[in-house]
Formats: sequence, structure tokens, C-alpha cells
Amino acid sequence: MTQLLILFAVSLAVSAVGWKYFIYFFSLGYGYGVAALAVTMLVMFGASLSWPAAVLCALLIVFGCRLGTYLFLRERKAAAYRKILYDPSLQKKKPVGVVVTVWLFCAILYVLQVSPVFFRLQNMSKGVEVSNLWAWVGAAVILCGILLEALSDAQKSAAKKRNAKRFVDTGLYRIVRCPNYLGELVIWTGVLLSGIGAGMVVWQWIFAAVGYIGIVYVMFSGARRLELRQNEVYGSDPEYLAYIKKTPILLPLIPLYSVVKYKWLQA
Repeated sequence: MTQLLILFAVSLAVSAVGWKYFIYFFSLGYGYGVAALAVTMLVMFGASLSWPAAVLCALLIVFGCRLGTYLFLRERKAAAYRKILYDPSLQKKKPVGVVVTVWLFCAILYVLQVSPVFFRLQNMSKGVEVSNLWAWVGAAVILCGILLEALSDAQKSAAKKRNAKRFVDTGLYRIVRCPNYLGELVIWTGVLLSGIGAGMVVWQWIFAAVGYIGIVYVMFSGARRLELRQNEVYGSDPEYLAYIKKTPILLPLIPLYSVVKYKWLQA
């Protein structure tokens, strides 16, 4: 329990960047928070580290640092994000209780998300027999998710440079409308898979499942916010209307084209 509390303290510390600008709870606090948790786990369990466990932590560091840096640069360059970040009046609209609640929620969620890797390391340090097979499988899935997310971000940036006023429907965006969020789902599915064969008991699996369900909810909620924003901007464009009717919003081959009506996804 002490080690989990240490992870929570680290997550709280990094997520605290959101006190400066609220959106940082979900951007810089998320990316760099995951990376910091992975570094903390490496330090905690360095003496009993296995190669697959080390790779899992390394991939989480790569994921977190890449995402955090990408979001930081995007938010600095984009006028719309600068307005959200730096408008003092918008900052004042958030009651302290709301900020504290979001801070705690984010810090807990990020710990739960990485918990399958943590429990693998912790169980190994206690002499529990573990299998490395699913650690390698999970690592491979995580790597695919990182590449998918990075490529999606790069393709969107390139498309917006060509035409900032047009929606993106090229590259991976031909398959789903939110391929970057799909990449996130793949990453955390890989993390969950890495828990198989890690000697996890029921309560540990509950922790891992809650973290996975939480990030799935966050990704679908993010897809809904994006859909609402795009509908407002491009809703009168016939090309956009044709695009959203034939391209799933998040999951490839699954005919889910809109999540606007699911108000329970509002977060």
C-alpha cells in the first residue's frame, strides 16, 4: 500500500500543473504524469526488474513524454488553445472545489491506468511467479498504439498546415474520425493485457479494470466533445456531412458514427 501511495503522490505532484491552467490536468499532467509514474516504478523496483517489465515502463515513458510535448507545443502555437489557456476570466470560472475534484480524479486515474505494470513489478519483487509472455504481448500492443497515435497527430498537423479551415479526412482519418484517440485505446489495452500472467489477485484486477474503463470513458467523452465542436464549425459543409456518415467516430469497422446523443459521456 505504501508503494501505491507513493505513486499517488507522484501523480498528484505532476498533475498539479493543472492549477496553473485547467486544461493541463488532461494534457501535460496526463502525458508527463504517466511518464513520471513509469520512472518511479523503475526506481522502486530496479533491483528485481525483468526485461519485459523494463520495456513496459520504457514504453510508458516514451508515450507520456511524446504526448505531453506534442500537446504543449500545439497549445502554444494554436490561437484557439492560447485563448483557452491564458484567458484569466476563464480560469476564474472554475470553483476551487471543482479544481480539487478534477485534480484528485486525474491523479487517481493515472495510477489506476498504469497499475497492471505496477502490480507485475510489485508481485515480482515479492517472489510471485510471473509469466513474461503477456508482458511482451502487451508491450507490442502498446508500441502499435504509440505509433498509431503519433502518426495520427502528424497527419492532422500536416493537413491543417495545408488547409487550416478544412476538416481532416486523409490518411488514418479515412478509417476513423479520431485515430489519435483510437491509439490511446490501443495503448491502454496493451497495458491491461500485460497484467495477464503477472500474478495479480482479484482486487488488483479490479484496480486495473477501473483504470481501463476510466480511460475508455475519457476517450469516448473526448470524441463527443470533438464531434460537437466539428459539427458547429463544419456542419454546413456537404463534404463533412458525407464524411461523418460513412466514417466511424472511434472504432474501425464498428458502425458507430455519432456519440452526440449520449449525454452521459459529458465530462
